[in-house]
Amino acid sequence: MLLRALAPVLLWAEPRLVLQSVGSGLLALLLVWTARLLLRHAWYTHRMSCFSKPRTRSWLLGHLGQMQSTEEGLQRVDALVQTYKHSCCWFLGPFYHLVRVFHPDYAKPLLMASARITVKDDLVYGHLRPWLGQSLLLSNGEEWSRKRRLLTPAFHFDVLKESISTFNSSTNTMHEKWRRLVAKGETSLEMFGHVTLMTLDSLLKCAFSFQSDCQESTCGYVAAIVELSDLIIERRFRILHHWDWIYWRTEQGKRFRRALSVVHEFTREVVQKRRALIGQQGETAPKRRDFVDIILMTKDEDGRSLSDEEIEAEANTFMFAGHDTTASAISWTLYNLAQHSHYQEKCRQEVMDLMQGRARRDIEWEDLSNLPFTSMCISESLRLHPPVQAVTRKYTQDMPLPGNLTVPQGAICLVSIYGTQHNPAVWTNPHEFDPHRFDPEHKKSVSSHAFIPFSSGPRNCIGQKFAMAELRVVVALTLLRFRLRPGVNPELGGSPGPVRRLPQLVLRAEGGLWLQLDPLSPEGTRP
Repeated sequence: MLLRALAPVLLWAEPRLVLQSVGSGLLALLLVWTARLLLRHAWYTHRMSCFSKPRTRSWLLGHLGQMQSTEEGLQRVDALVQTYKHSCCWFLGPFYHLVRVFHPDYAKPLLMASARITVKDDLVYGHLRPWLGQSLLLSNGEEWSRKRRLLTPAFHFDVLKESISTFNSSTNTMHEKWRRLVAKGETSLEMFGHVTLMTLDSLLKCAFSFQSDCQESTCGYVAAIVELSDLIIERRFRILHHWDWIYWRTEQGKRFRRALSVVHEFTREVVQKRRALIGQQGETAPKRRDFVDIILMTKDEDGRSLSDEEIEAEANTFMFAGHDTTASAISWTLYNLAQHSHYQEKCRQEVMDLMQGRARRDIEWEDLSNLPFTSMCISESLRLHPPVQAVTRKYTQDMPLPGNLTVPQGAICLVSIYGTQHNPAVWTNPHEFDPHRFDPEHKKSVSSHAFIPFSSGPRNCIGQKFAMAELRVVVALTLLRFRLRPGVNPELGGSPGPVRRLPQLVLRAEGGLWLQLDPLSPEGTRP
């Protein structure tokens, strides 16, 4: 509209006058944008005044720069929970207006709200859109509902049962590599690097039937996924990079585009080849199908299937959301068991009892429900070290909360999974590792939204059963084959010290998470 209004000037005026007119137009546009931004900020400040507000730098800057992706940042969350008990408001300059929630009674109405009024915000999810498109993770309203229905068959337990052999195979590859490294004298190994490659290996097989061998050799697709994840974290903490017209001109934006082209090209090729193959085979297609096969063949109530572009978006989301989160959960579970040898031994005995008398040393589908104490330890690790620290939502209407509080329409609700799961008003000694919290009898007294590592409600994690199955398989096999002890980074030396947590897209550790592995041979006993 600005160019249309300036067209007569551009056609007939002197060059000097043209520049003056364009400059005046852009200045006017900037002034209007600034005025609207400040008015919006004032409106949200007034509407959110019912919430307690931590100290700010100024009315305009708010809490800009106070959210840190560090150990100190998590400690700041602990302090907020101690001080404000259930919620507070938070302003990232005049740009983003948040209500931070960290109590189950306040998280529940937000997470259980109808998907019809729930919207994913741009602060956390917007930067993922170039990679994941209009996938289930990022879509809203009826579009989301249709995709959720179409994707649900891909996570049916019959499909999940077939994935168990893949989890065993990928874990076996990782363990063989560990044994070789230990035999060479590497006394401590960094968990995140190894486990992330293992979960990527599993997902590539489950999603695309693709044998990447990424645990043993370099894979361009895997390297591109890792780079995209790192660049998204970097972008989130640079406020000026939140605007696309700035970001795509930066070196980071150009790197993102290059990595994105690798990932998209790979997924597009797989989907197109698979659709052509299914078209040729028809009903004679093999019974064992991967994620792409299943969503290619699924149709809604009107007989419509997902388009190639939609399938590519869902496949990319499956890879993105599934590898890092599960790798974080596995790594922290192994870390917590290394720190608590008595719980580790109890889990190991449970797995050994399960395997007694078997020739084949694989975890089977039926075994997953027969590992109660190991499952309790996994749940407690997910509580203490949740892979995802928070989820954010926006709503198309005002949202009432307990205590006569109201979240205004359009404000960002940040439900702190970490804060809720470490809230001393909800959990006794919340920073201690105690798997007995998840004893079936004790769980009855805990609020339904006190433990939400996979979120909750209509928009919870569709892949949580997939993740929990993989967690049980990997943890059980690892304990069967290795005794775990705290390790040290060989470059730093010294004795094992406290780990500094690193909250990024998922919860990691500064400098890595190092464990000492003692092989058990035959499986379950010392060599």
